[in-house]
Amino acid sequence: MDEKRLSRSRENRMVGGVCGGLGNYFNVDATVVRLLFALSFFFLYPGTFLIYLLLLIIMPEER
Repeated sequence: MDEKRLSRSRENRMVGGVCGGLGNYFNVDATVVRLLFALSFFFLYPGTFLIYLLLLIIMPEER
């Protein structure tokens, strides 16, 4: 059984692979995840930046 794991993407990355990894995990195009992060950045500035930074540190890179 192939277990689904949340990890940063190696191929689908612009900065750290966080959005690519989230897109892979939730079966959504990474562009949609990037747009959601960009839109939330304008409304929740410090929160969005901190969430992305925490995910960048916590999420392991895919194997």
